[in-house]
Amino acid sequence: MRQAGIYSGIRSGPHALPLARIKKIMKQSGDDVKMISGEAPIVFAKACELFIKELTQKSWNVTLQGKRRILHKDDVASAVVSTDVFDFLASLVSGDCSVQVSPVEKEVAILES
Repeated sequence: MRQAGIYSGIRSGPHALPLARIKKIMKQSGDDVKMISGEAPIVFAKACELFIKELTQKSWNVTLQGKRRILHKDDVASAVVSTDVFDFLASLVSGDCSVQVSPVEKEVAILES
């Protein structure tokens, strides 16, 4: 039986995100970035994983509130709008969000989390 290995595309380490790609993005962030330590991409990878997990959980809660089982783009947009931590993404999803969240619903979402 064939096992998942380096040729299968499955990542078999503690990091699900490609560290080389993260390092490349970090180097492209500015002209003053010349050297990057080996630990920095690992920290950024973990931070990205936690960010994706949190946004996915908030979006899934919106999906469940709508009594659906499929996560849609509008669910992600609603999660961004209703969560203060994701305010920096609001301009990216403001045109996409068809569901407007009232201040009361925003407070309820904050209290639930």
